Amino acid sequence: MMKIVKSEKMIESGTTSPQLAIDGTQPRKQSGFSLIELIAVVAILGILAAVVAPKIFGQPGKARIAKAKTEISGIQSALQMYKLENINYPSSEQGLMALVEQPSGEPEAPNWQEGGYLDRLPKDPWGKEYLYVSPGENGDIDIYTMGADGQSGGEGENSDIGNWNL
Repeated sequence: MMKIVKSEKMIESGTTSPQLAIDGTQPRKQSGFSLIELIAVVAILGILAAVVAPKIFGQPGKARIAKAKTEISGIQSALQMYKLENINYPSSEQGLMALVEQPSGEPEAPNWQEGGYLDRLPKDPWGKEYLYVSPGENGDIDIYTMGADGQSGGEGENSDIGNWNL
């Protein structure tokens, strides 16, 4: 059974809040971290940051390529949903904007989803519009960006990234 005990110090100081104690004795004071423990933790975090940060921040080109691939995959998923509901993909003329606003022209979109399939069209990591061709070279659709240089072909960050090489 737990007892509530008022210590003599509490009574002398005028404190009326009871202290809880399991066996009737004064509870021990809790202590925080020592300065040495805090310095050790900060040092360990500094070492980790020094090792990890260059690997993350040293390769922004790879991060942009990964972001482009992720966005292209999301656009492709939205286009597949569009096709499921409207039988056809939007034409090249209707473009990717058909995912945001109901398209006009052919092919019609009789079951276009209210609110669209995307909130907005993303720009590629280099600030350019994603390109769309329907039908594409493979007979289906092509969604792509021409990379950092904005020109066809190239290597690394300048290479074309499309739904054909996800």
